[in-house]
Amino acid sequence: MEIKVINPVELGAPRGYSNGILATGGSLLFVAGQIGWTSDQEIISDDFAAQFEQALTNIQAVVRAAGGQVESVVRLTIYVTDKQEYQEKIRGVGESYRRVMGKHFPAMTLVEVKSLLDSSAKVEIEATAVI
Repeated sequence: MEIKVINPVELGAPRGYSNGILATGGSLLFVAGQIGWTSDQEIISDDFAAQFEQALTNIQAVVRAAGGQVESVVRLTIYVTDKQEYQEKIRGVGESYRRVMGKHFPAMTLVEVKSLLDSSAKVEIEATAVI
């Protein structure tokens, strides 16, 4: 598998994501939306950054189970129930992101939604990986 980051100069330098990822030579893995819960399906904390980190950790568990690694993730869609809280907690979110994903920045989209299936969840993240 080969992954090439695509960041056209006309779009400026992205911060914390890539504008595009060109992936060749692998199989696609679609990871269902993951929230910040443990294997007991209990929300880890009320803290936004902690939920964010656990959701990413859960995604990585699925990717690893399929034979991939952090760099296999080519797209993240992040659903939040409160964009303002996300922005207020961005420093902790960034620290959480780096603990799980390192310096790998796939294509990403952030969407604010009214609510998530689990009423305690503040964030849900789905992923696409190339294995």
